[in-house]
Amino acid sequence: MKKARLAAQSRSNLDDRFRELAPVARYSVPVRGWIKAVREALGMTTEQLAKRLGVKQPSVVAIEQSEAKASIELATLRRAANALDCTLVYALIPNKSLEIAVRDRARAFLRRRRASVEHSMLLEDQGVRGNNSDAQLDEIMRDTNPRLFWD
Repeated sequence: MKKARLAAQSRSNLDDRFRELAPVARYSVPVRGWIKAVREALGMTTEQLAKRLGVKQPSVVAIEQSEAKASIELATLRRAANALDCTLVYALIPNKSLEIAVRDRARAFLRRRRASVEHSMLLEDQGVRGNNSDAQLDEIMRDTNPRLFWD
């Protein structure tokens, strides 16, 4: 139960931080990548950026191309950001709140658990009453290690 409460608190804290980052659309990467967009906006040539990075000019072209193809290494992106006097911001932003994601998984967990019980009860010609009420869901989320929801 302690792990479930700690996980719930962690979800809540992260959800608060994620709300500050919304809307996510403002972070969409330019078609040709951030490095090239910022470099060109600064009026900097690939040769000048190469010098700041301590590489040859063709390497900058390759770096820009790898970012545009989403195959750039994070360390390389960070080095380029520093050379452009920028700060790299890296985050995984969930499409829905973590609390909702866990609640959805808990609901599925409850359905799976209930289905196996219902099957056994039907074999014994007995019925199972009840539904996946919010109270049941809250109890399961409070008392169950959330790791079980992801199996």
